Amino acid sequence: METLLCSHGVVVTSHALDSVWRITRGSVVLAASFLLATLSYFRRLYLHLGHRLKWWVGYLQRRFKKNLSVEAEVDVLSYCAREWKGETPYAKLMKKAYEELFWRHHIKCVRQVKRDNYDALRSVLFQIFSQGLSFPSWMKERDIIKLPEKLLFSQGCNWIQQYSFGPEKYTGSNVFGKLRKCVESLKMQWTEFSGMKDCHKRGSMCNMLFSDAILEYRLYEALKFIMLYQVTEVYEQMKANKVIPRLFRLLFSRESSSDPLSFMMNHLNSVGDTCGLDQIDMFILGYSLEVKIKVFRLFKFNSRDFEVCYPEQPLREWPEISLLTENDHHYLIPVF
Repeated sequence: METLLCSHGVVVTSHALDSVWRITRGSVVLAASFLLATLSYFRRLYLHLGHRLKWWVGYLQRRFKKNLSVEAEVDVLSYCAREWKGETPYAKLMKKAYEELFWRHHIKCVRQVKRDNYDALRSVLFQIFSQGLSFPSWMKERDIIKLPEKLLFSQGCNWIQQYSFGPEKYTGSNVFGKLRKCVESLKMQWTEFSGMKDCHKRGSMCNMLFSDAILEYRLYEALKFIMLYQVTEVYEQMKANKVIPRLFRLLFSRESSSDPLSFMMNHLNSVGDTCGLDQIDMFILGYSLEVKIKVFRLFKFNSRDFEVCYPEQPLREWPEISLLTENDHHYLIPVF
């Protein structure tokens, strides 16, 4: 009985150990399977999130690049090599012109500007803001926000209701309210930029502003109106037999711009829509903003018209900004 007990005891112990082992092995296998499943899940989740994150980063980069209307600086000679690879006579002329800018005029980089019918206005305004230039003297003497109403009520220019906002082609009785908002935006932004002393902060603010298409649109329409206001003011001076700048005599001598109304209808209303600024418009822009706009016209390289100024005879105290153009239609911003 003792041996049997002993033997039976041994048998019982073996079964117990075997049962424990099976249970332990099952638990280990189950835990390992769970761990592998968990790792597999997190791996798939990681890959999925990585893919989505990559897509969103690419999407935001595309959106940001698309909306950034003034791009970052690039080396001027590298830009030339990228844009003018051929050996045609025109390509060779462009290459020589860019080399002239680099070696003689010490232009090291350029900024590409969005190519649309606002790009001349965009190029000028970007430099005014990035340099922190102050208001023109005549703007400091009056509230420019009230200029739309002044044209109507003080000078009887009821034709201003035919003003068109670029591609929007908006006209109507509310044109004054819309113009007022545009001019108000220009005044607010200009005041803010001219008060910034930190050039790096101005640069960051410019990057933000020139990626906001709606705000940009208002600013450019405000600049167009400022030009129209100046044309109207000088026209009134001419009617009073006062001496006016030569560029305005040229403007009013054209049949298509013999007075402010024809200038607006035949030229200014199309700016931003079907055309940009022509040369005489650039003169008026420089005069209105009291800046000397120096333009390097690359397609006129090796001629007297390679380097021109708008207006031709600016006052000495006016600040200077520079532009590049390959065709008088689209502009680049040089960085010295």
